[in-house]
Amino acid sequence: MTIKQERAAHLIHNILSDLLMNEVSDPALLGATITDVKVDREIEYADIYVHSLDDMDEVMDGLERANGYLRRELAARTRFRRTPVLHFHWDVAIDHGERIDSILDSLHDTDADDAPSSTENTQESQGIDDDRADDGLG
Repeated sequence: MTIKQERAAHLIHNILSDLLMNEVSDPALLGATITDVKVDREIEYADIYVHSLDDMDEVMDGLERANGYLRRELAARTRFRRTPVLHFHWDVAIDHGERIDSILDSLHDTDADDAPSSTENTQESQGIDDDRADDGLG
């Protein structure tokens, strides 16, 4: 992305986040968070990525209902030649991250169950130290 695109995306992100937190009254959007904004080269289209702990379908429907209002407010608060068309997308990256965390946690739990007891670990480490002493390395 060019610097112009990055600035535009950052501005759109800030304005829409403020609108969702402070001015939109739709209960479906109360927990919605904008996670990322990407704009095309001409800043005619903006892909808005959102996430919420609430139901995805409700949030996406709420965003479609609020799309016109959000776009009008964006036009009033910016000086773009044309106000970009807003396309909302559910951000799956957070869901994927949570799934990876749960997999890693389950692997960690499995490893803890399979690990030798602490007395076995202590005896093994002492054996290694004895071997080093014999080799003149310890």
